[in-house]
Amino acid sequence: MEWSDLKVFLAIARAGTLGGAARQLGQTQPTMGRRLRALEEAVGQTLFQRTSDGFVLTDEGAAVLLHAERVEEEAMAFQRQLDGQQQQLSGLLRLSSSDWFGVHMLTPVCTEFSQAHPLVTIELLTDARLLSLARREADLVFRIQPFDQPDVIQRKLMRIEYGLYALGGMPRPKAGDGAGCALITLDSAFEDFPDVQWLQRLLPNARVVFRSNNRDAQAMMCAQGAGLAVLPRPLGDRITGLQRVNLGEAPPAREVWAGYHRDLRGLGRLRALLDMVVRRYAG
Repeated sequence: MEWSDLKVFLAIARAGTLGGAARQLGQTQPTMGRRLRALEEAVGQTLFQRTSDGFVLTDEGAAVLLHAERVEEEAMAFQRQLDGQQQQLSGLLRLSSSDWFGVHMLTPVCTEFSQAHPLVTIELLTDARLLSLARREADLVFRIQPFDQPDVIQRKLMRIEYGLYALGGMPRPKAGDGAGCALITLDSAFEDFPDVQWLQRLLPNARVVFRSNNRDAQAMMCAQGAGLAVLPRPLGDRITGLQRVNLGEAPPAREVWAGYHRDLRGLGRLRALLDMVVRRYAG
């Protein structure tokens, strides 16, 4: 069995569908189907059950998964160590962050970096998923909570203040009430976020008119007068027409952490970009 076969197997196991696995590997769905059939014939076992909800591992497939993940980790560790020894500023550098942070905080740095180091290709993934540093789904990740993996080198980058915003001229709510006010907030998957709970506590009688996990979408709705929104101040303060609303207590601030796999600590292009981000934002 070749490593390329195991990559196909792992992609299907993680995605649960041929289409999802094909997107991960940059292949077509028919190609993934053919390679899976060839793999099952080669090992003489059915590795997946085909169900209406997707592909589910059989007992034999689950056993293969344990071995495949160990092989993957060894292969990725080898590649990370090779990459970590590269000092030249060229090649691909994959970043991951939240949507608003990527657009409003990272792209200015990426522009400056690209002008200084034109041989480096930056790929910015604004994704709510926590991408794996070990599997090189991302090389450098920015997030609002510390990393708990022992093989990640991390540093606290900055503190982000938040504010409650409304379009100028809109009625201002009264803290502890909020009756008659419309709210723009995060979707239900993020109901435990500090700013969501702060809104519920300070404006318990306000009604929610729009939910989104995209801060830019919230900001645009707020700027069009749809309601009040809690936004990161680096985003809200720069939007013409929005004004901060004082309820006597500011929304909770968040800390931004940057992390990368320890095997990449010698990767020149990663260090150069992180140093540029730190110079601009840290402290």
